[in-house]
Amino acid sequence: MTTAPPSGPAPTPGAAPAPAPAPTRPRPPARPRVRVVALATAVSVTALLVVVAAGAVLHEPLLIPPLAASMALVAGAPDLPLSQPRSVVGGQLLSALTGFAVLAVAGPGMWSAAVAGGLALGVMMLARTPHSPAAATAVIVALQSPPFLLFLALLALAALLLVAVGLAGARATGRAYPTYWF
Repeated sequence: MTTAPPSGPAPTPGAAPAPAPAPTRPRPPARPRVRVVALATAVSVTALLVVVAAGAVLHEPLLIPPLAASMALVAGAPDLPLSQPRSVVGGQLLSALTGFAVLAVAGPGMWSAAVAGGLALGVMMLARTPHSPAAATAVIVALQSPPFLLFLALLALAALLLVAVGLAGARATGRAYPTYWF
């Protein structure tokens, strides 16, 4: 059996090994086209105005912060797993249910809110519905103690609206959304 000769020049006895090539640093994402930014912004503002109107009518204004963060993901980073319909809708609903479970056991308050937010992460991970803004929904439930069915119905409607607006925005900008549904 023969062996192949070593490739490259033979190392010089006593010489230091050649340095490894420097790792390349990740670069920030490319700047999006102005049209994409304008449409994504308009789509986000439109969706959130509708959510605010529904929240005002139903006296649930605290839903706006986590839903604004959800819309930012859907419109601004539609390729991320966090932005997919499964995660937006499922993550929001599971986190709200987690908040209600903590509320039932511990009552409303800051400590309950902290536990609900942390537990929501674990629930979303187990369900494969990662959506970081939804942890804030669990916190809101544990702080605010909203009416169960009304809150869940509004949340489901709002999350579905964000996905629908994300679909429309993606079509208008030529971007692909979603990359998967379930």
